[in-house]
Amino acid sequence: MSETNSIFKRLSQALDKIVVGQSSTVQHLLVALLSGGHVIIEGVPGTGKTLLVKAIAQLIQADFRRIQLTPDILPSDILGTNIFDFESRSFTLKKGPVFTEVLLADEINRTPPKTQSALLEAMEEQQVTLDGETLALPELFWTIATQNSLEFEGTYPLPEAQLDRFLFKLVVDYPDAAAEKQMLLNAEAGFRAKRLDLARIKSLATVEQIISARQAVQTVKVEEKVLDYVLALVHNTRKHPDLALGASPRSAVAWLQSSKAHAWLAGRDYTTPDDVKAIALPLLRHRLILKPESLLDGLQIDSVIASVLKQVAVPR
Repeated sequence: MSETNSIFKRLSQALDKIVVGQSSTVQHLLVALLSGGHVIIEGVPGTGKTLLVKAIAQLIQADFRRIQLTPDILPSDILGTNIFDFESRSFTLKKGPVFTEVLLADEINRTPPKTQSALLEAMEEQQVTLDGETLALPELFWTIATQNSLEFEGTYPLPEAQLDRFLFKLVVDYPDAAAEKQMLLNAEAGFRAKRLDLARIKSLATVEQIISARQAVQTVKVEEKVLDYVLALVHNTRKHPDLALGASPRSAVAWLQSSKAHAWLAGRDYTTPDDVKAIALPLLRHRLILKPESLLDGLQIDSVIASVLKQVAVPR
């Protein structure tokens, strides 16, 4: 195992101690970080979504900004604006929180579409255009959005075009009894996220090491049979009888890249069908749309994805 691989193993272990009982979410977050893909984290309040993002930013020494999205937030509150200086009689750019390395867009579905769309260019092209001037964002730029899975009143569901720009949608559920007991023991021992105990967490990596790891992921080999397997799965979603919308070409590319990242995290320099299957749920669940009749039948998107995986033969 290389030094960079071992760094990610230590990152995983550290995050598992901070956010107890969410190992699967942690692993998928690290795959997204390696792939350079943005993430939606959905879950009920109090399951550690914000804590997880703050912790990972601290552990990799990344610049971190948080936007608490509400109905009255404007695009300029995210991107920034040019302010006129009466003394110099010129405009000065006041950059918004989007100019950071790790951006937490908290409760993204509580802000109107106009404000949601302010993130589109930043997420897809890693740049922001203000008053005709294009400004580059940091090389690491990584957006993690959260949303509540239960409350729908006063929310604005993200359109398909924006959802497709997120690599993964991670669903955070309640921890099991053992994990929740460990959380109580941690609290009893004095850990308080509200008191910013995170600031005392020792960093395990640097942004430069993360960028280097992303470059290493690109060297992971993909055999043609694995490539064809990804294509077969994508095409199967487009003709599935329960789906009104299948996976896009962008999702096929994202699937390939994140499969390579999953393989690299496992210490391999080649990709297997198991890597492809391991990330199918978080990669597809926000991209596929069920037909109305399937929704009425109570069908869940995760079960449809499982059926897609069963229908396509695994290459040997």
